[in-house]
Amino acid sequence: MELTLAHWFYLLGTLLIILTMLFRKNVVVPAILVTFAVAWSFTGSFITGLQSTFRASLTAAGALFDIFLIIAVMTALLNSLKSIEADKRMIIPFQRVMVNGHISFWILIVSTYAISLFFWPTPAVPLVGAILIPVAIRAGLPAIGAGMAVALAGQGMALSSDYVIQIAPMLSSTTSHLDVAAVADRALVLSLITGIVAIVLGYLSIRKTITPPSDSNLKKWDLESSFPSQGKVASSEKGKWFAVIVPLSFLAVVGYMVYVKFFGEAAIQGGAGAALIGGTALLLLIAASFTHQVKEGLENVSHHIIEGLLFAFKAMGAVLPIAGFFFLGNNESAGKILGLEAEVPSFLFELIQSAHNFIPGNEFLTGFGILLVGMITGLDGSGFSGLPLTGALSGALGSTVGIDPVTLAAIGQMGAIWVGGGTLIAWSSLVAVAGFAKVPVMELVRKNFFPVVIGLVVSTLFALLFF
Repeated sequence: MELTLAHWFYLLGTLLIILTMLFRKNVVVPAILVTFAVAWSFTGSFITGLQSTFRASLTAAGALFDIFLIIAVMTALLNSLKSIEADKRMIIPFQRVMVNGHISFWILIVSTYAISLFFWPTPAVPLVGAILIPVAIRAGLPAIGAGMAVALAGQGMALSSDYVIQIAPMLSSTTSHLDVAAVADRALVLSLITGIVAIVLGYLSIRKTITPPSDSNLKKWDLESSFPSQGKVASSEKGKWFAVIVPLSFLAVVGYMVYVKFFGEAAIQGGAGAALIGGTALLLLIAASFTHQVKEGLENVSHHIIEGLLFAFKAMGAVLPIAGFFFLGNNESAGKILGLEAEVPSFLFELIQSAHNFIPGNEFLTGFGILLVGMITGLDGSGFSGLPLTGALSGALGSTVGIDPVTLAAIGQMGAIWVGGGTLIAWSSLVAVAGFAKVPVMELVRKNFFPVVIGLVVSTLFALLFF
């Protein structure tokens, strides 16, 4: 295929953004400028280039708004619970198990992985974020450590295998007609290896920042990252009831999702699961707000929702221009950004396809080449969109260099989902993790970077040596 000037601008922009991130600088300005350059060079219109910089952020906002909204709703619920002191009472039972920051880190890992494996991380993050992260913070785990635990276990280890739902293995297998079960089995092993390495390295990187358990940890976390709630604090008697009602309500949601998965006609996961949790949270928000001050209930609900939206956009709003640039690389969203109804090239995937012939015919170089291709496709923030491409390349290259294509497909799946699924890309569902942990999303990306990359290298070496 013929690469245009717009393709080269897109490649230059991708490298510039990655380099800027490595130097720990904000990438909003580079993302806006390269979006303008790509749009102008492709359409030949300066005006369209200007319009596209705005449309890119608008398209990203539409794609990511469900994440922003679940952050806002859960934040609103937590603020309403604070007004009746239910938040303090709600974490007391978990304090008996999460007695310090070290144990809390591993409990977050296990809880997130278990929920994410069955329902994907989308509904797991608000559940763990709302109930367990505050307990972990009080136990002494730093907020960045809590964010790392949830991201590495959910968006990384659980989603990269997708062993229960198996959407990812199916996408990796279809284009090369590989056995789905075989890809799923190898992806599970590689996901566990990558996850264990990344999680252990992540834990070692934050273990010295873990402090003794104290209520002051939670107060400091709240003061540094939240908005003050209006109104007086209600009696703790009302809070006692909601401290029981809220966890039981979410437990009932999980129970229903499990029941539907194994005994119903269609499982609830991903966006549907998040919507169920969000709807439950809204009803609990109304109940808690009216319990606090009956006469001011209508105003309280509105105020808490506004608080939540302010927090979500204050914490995550800068992600939109960055996400907009990478959405420009996908032909499904590029047309909206460029304002064109005609077919638009997929800049990111076409760049990769044009370069795959340069992967040398060596087993190790081929394996790491597929891993790199998968990681690059994950830059769009999806993790799943590049799997047909890595699967197709695996089928074409595997027989040529003497590697089982199933192994290559599993390696590509690791690269795509660990990067794009939400551990290394700030414009993915990682924004939800950062929102509930109340840490800057770019800081979370930087903390995850070396553990994840090292984990991927180790699992790829394992696959090439033993599969």
